Amino acid sequence: MSAPVHEPQLHPGITSERSVRPGDRNFRFLTTGAGITVLIVLAAIAAFLIWKSIPALQNNTGSLLTNQQWLPDADPPSWGISVLIFGTLWTSILAMIIAVPIGIGTALFIAFYAPRRLSKGLGFIVDLLAAVPSIIFGLWGLYNFMPYLVPFAEWLSTYLGWIPIFTNNVDLYTKSILIAGVVLALMILPTVSAISREVFLQVPRSHIEASLALGATRWEMIRMSVFPFSRPGMISAAMLGLGRALGETIAVALILSAVFEINWKLTEPGGNSIAANIALKWGEAGDNGRSALIATGLVLFFITLVVNMTARWVVNRRKDFSGAN
Repeated sequence: MSAPVHEPQLHPGITSERSVRPGDRNFRFLTTGAGITVLIVLAAIAAFLIWKSIPALQNNTGSLLTNQQWLPDADPPSWGISVLIFGTLWTSILAMIIAVPIGIGTALFIAFYAPRRLSKGLGFIVDLLAAVPSIIFGLWGLYNFMPYLVPFAEWLSTYLGWIPIFTNNVDLYTKSILIAGVVLALMILPTVSAISREVFLQVPRSHIEASLALGATRWEMIRMSVFPFSRPGMISAAMLGLGRALGETIAVALILSAVFEINWKLTEPGGNSIAANIALKWGEAGDNGRSALIATGLVLFFITLVVNMTARWVVNRRKDFSGAN
């Protein structure tokens, strides 16, 4: 007599393919299709930018990465993107230096220090600021904020002028990298603060209560329990803010003096960014000039792609040490 055949036993948390509900199967197909669609859209954008950039890249007689002039419609055309890359990165880095500490501090206050009624109101205001259009920030920065920041720029040049980035040799302090960086910081501050706040609120309550029960102060609890758990989310919040700063167009175009030269000095007028240059030059550009502008957009596309890939790598690298598991 043959031995009885036993059906394999599945783990309680694992279901067989036949037991999957139709709704779960359909949802899986929808999410998979959504992910594939995003990849297709990204590939289509990259292909379009490359295709439209080829004519200007073929006709360009200057060095793409080092030339500091913009003459794509000249005969022969000669243009480079070094100034645009520098202005884009310089204003974005300055905005990050200002916005990330303030945004994280604001999120900590709302999540752990403010009374419940006050925290709800502040959270709503921060979320509302994230929805303000960039043109509003640009106009406000140009007509209202710049006059108040000029005396501070003069003070920096007078008392800290021995530091090269604060030197001002033209005695003009309007439409500078400093003003553009501060306005960009105000624009990305709500994004950094809102995402960080939501991440802080996801910290397991048991971690917080255990730290306080062991005698830790509130700051010690934040440093030992909240920050390790929230570090990947804080990095993601900072990178999302950086992505908005890199691609910001109208506000930078209104505030910066569009001088096509590399200038490290924060208090002097001048500077340009890729997005602002596209907005300012598109209407007056010829066929080759528009192709060159699309080529600069391709460079910005790859810069943001590298930034997001780097952020994802950092988040995945720190995930095992976050204390979330």
